[in-house]
Amino acid sequence: MLCPFCNAPHIYLYLNNGKIKSQLKCKVCNSTFRIDGKYRESKSNYFCPYCDHALFVWKKHSKVTIHKCPNDNCPHRIKAINNLNPAEKLLAKLKSSQFKLSYQYREFHFTITDLEHSMPESPKISLNRIYNSQNILGLILTFYVSFAMSARKTALLLRWVFQINISYQTVLNYAEASAFYCHRFNLANKGQSDPVQAGDETYIKINGKHNYTFFFIGSKKRAITSYHVADNRDTLPATAAMLEAKRSVPPDKNTTFITDGNPSYPSGIHFLNLSSDPTTRIQHRKVIGLQNLDSESEEFRPYKQLIERLNRTYKFHIKPAYGFNTFNGAMSLTTLFVTFYNFLRPHMALNYKVPIPIEEISGLPTIQAKWIKILSMASG
Repeated sequence: MLCPFCNAPHIYLYLNNGKIKSQLKCKVCNSTFRIDGKYRESKSNYFCPYCDHALFVWKKHSKVTIHKCPNDNCPHRIKAINNLNPAEKLLAKLKSSQFKLSYQYREFHFTITDLEHSMPESPKISLNRIYNSQNILGLILTFYVSFAMSARKTALLLRWVFQINISYQTVLNYAEASAFYCHRFNLANKGQSDPVQAGDETYIKINGKHNYTFFFIGSKKRAITSYHVADNRDTLPATAAMLEAKRSVPPDKNTTFITDGNPSYPSGIHFLNLSSDPTTRIQHRKVIGLQNLDSESEEFRPYKQLIERLNRTYKFHIKPAYGFNTFNGAMSLTTLFVTFYNFLRPHMALNYKVPIPIEEISGLPTIQAKWIKILSMASG
């Protein structure tokens, strides 16, 4: 068999629509065509595998282009409509955008190597050579992170209560240096998480502009499995966050992500499923709006409430900063918050235990001692 567009031999052709096995794609010219030869003369490079109609460009972004089937009588669309219950059919007439009924194909403009997890910058100071003792460093992290105090209040409290004279800039410097090591500690010690995870993004201010922090959290252990800071909430940062969350799931189990209606999540899941082992695919469940207008939202609403509660806790801890002047400042405080949330903060839902217990930390009497132990383990 040859490609009908460039005559490339069969070694450059591969199946493009999974189990249906009716569509081939050419690696040379990137054209798609039906195995039975029923293709339309069109400038489009993509065709619907169900009805053979040429796909049109529906939405185009910097990282992904979505192609859509225009045929209202497409078997894929008819089957999707028939699977809706009466309430969903009524909602589809009122808000057609709530349901993706027509066949869509996503053309991605990035690769798996572009999915870099955000991380704090390399520290400008060495925590082993600071002028203050390690106990003072632990106190700084205790007040600044654990008790959600601003850098200025932390410095003031240390001066008035403990007679420790340091500036608020020293507090920020110590926090940014600690975050670099805590980031490695977070990723190395999060362990295996639940296959079902809830995810969402929340906005923060950096230099007066909206940026976004993506979180994913396990449904049972309540541990944060992924945190990613970006200047947008498009497909690329959402995919990077989900890739890190998926790494914490046992390889023999399928992953289920529960998110809101942000289209970046299904687009990213589609990319990850194309790039991974087909036996461990990611399933997606959406919770739309504040009311349960469809069966899926009603079933998975508790998971969405779980990630919303995490977002409120995160906002409480970053509120004293009143925004950030630098990206590294936002990334550092976010990293330290995750360290505190996963390893130091007791959860009422877990009988006042931490989500990820560490034996070397649990036996220490004070929280500042636990911070110092974490830094010791992370930098050792």
